[in-house]
Amino acid sequence: MADEAEVEQPAVPAGEGAQTPALSKSARKKLQKQERQAERKAARKAAEKERRRADVERRRREWEEALAAAPSDEARAEMVAARRETRRERVGRRAEERGARAERLRRAAEGAGQKVVLDLEFADLMRPNEIHSLTQQIMYCYAVNGRSANPAHLWLTGCSGEMATHLQRIPGYDKWIIEKAAKPYLEAFEDRKENLVYLTADAETVLDDLDMSKIYIIGGLVDRNRWKGITLKKAAEQGVQSAKLPIGNYLKMSSSQVLTVNQVFEIMLKFVETRDWKTAFFHVIPQRKRGEAEAGDDEAKVSLDDDGDAAEGTPNGDLSEEDLKKVFDGELDDGGDKELEDEETGMSNKRQCVRREDAGAGDQDHPGAVAEATPAGVEATAQAEQARESNDGGED
Repeated sequence: MADEAEVEQPAVPAGEGAQTPALSKSARKKLQKQERQAERKAARKAAEKERRRADVERRRREWEEALAAAPSDEARAEMVAARRETRRERVGRRAEERGARAERLRRAAEGAGQKVVLDLEFADLMRPNEIHSLTQQIMYCYAVNGRSANPAHLWLTGCSGEMATHLQRIPGYDKWIIEKAAKPYLEAFEDRKENLVYLTADAETVLDDLDMSKIYIIGGLVDRNRWKGITLKKAAEQGVQSAKLPIGNYLKMSSSQVLTVNQVFEIMLKFVETRDWKTAFFHVIPQRKRGEAEAGDDEAKVSLDDDGDAAEGTPNGDLSEEDLKKVFDGELDDGGDKELEDEETGMSNKRQCVRREDAGAGDQDHPGAVAEATPAGVEATAQAEQARESNDGGED
């Protein structure tokens, strides 16, 4: 406790005789760990950037060589036309996929989907970087829900103040097919309170199955373990049922015992699809966190309401570039129509064709912020870039 008190001590103002307070041993270790994590994160980012640059260059070189090897101008024109047609077909397929996602989400909202609430009433307990992390997790939830064959009927409740401000910055957010309520879930579901179930690892009840008549609540709290047990306390005070996922029946967590909002949500989606908890856990929980299967419940208490393992830019904090890319790869077609336009007007110029091939390759590798079920989602690519840049600042 003495060490913690020393860490929280305010800095002495600069001036005559002022001295910088010495860091405690635990504070120094924490600082060194953060520095190592920041270095590893920067190295991973640089390596990924170089890999993508090399890949774009390779594709450009191959396209350039193929054009140069064409026996005639007509053959080159045919190559460009074939490539243009392939892209047109890809753009068409993606438009169909967006329409299908939108239809699935609408059906879920009309009653076909499992009801899930993200409780966003904890914004006043979070730091700015933690609110940013939660915003990314919500983006991930929406993207995964849109891609699911059996999407949930997803609500955001308590969506006001700083939390609402962050979400409104996501391009296309206003067109998300999702329920949004500034009021708390108790008010939003005042006539269905008996159907509310708050998911928290501190609950005594183990969730054996998902009930379509129930409304499951996931606490939207990224707090670095400062507010342990807060969701169970909230549910108890409000007279709301609580339960925990049966993770301990299937896994012994090998490292951090923390799941994020998006991981809990994706586990629920996978269970709806497979009706198998073990499959859902092994599909979603990273291998680095998984221990032995069939472990006892007391061996793996997983927190569903906080985020204490945000150290390395993994999904247990700010979503990493790799994780965002995994969700959004192949989902975006921003620039697709423009590519077709550009090639229509510049087909006679070999260099222009090569440059546009370069641009096309870049688009394939460029992750967006939201896998939107409507055309507004493609506007979110700039937000993903901003999210990745802000991730580079590290975590508290």
